[in-house]
Amino acid sequence: MKNNVFQKETVAKIAERIEKLSPATKAVWGTMSVDQMLAHCNVTYEMVYENTHAKPNFFMRFILKNLV
Repeated sequence: MKNNVFQKETVAKIAERIEKLSPATKAVWGTMSVDQMLAHCNVTYEMVYENTHAKPNFFMRFILKNLV
């Protein structure tokens, strides 16, 4: 069964993994440091729930939709 972030068990597993991270943790997610990776993961949450990031204008939406 796939993990589902809307299930308590999955959330508990994710929280446990996050709590184990330290500045010395070897990156298995690319070249970002732990703090950069956590900030990157948090941006989506902020965009949806906190409205702290401006939504892309028409031009950027067009570029993202058609070129990415």
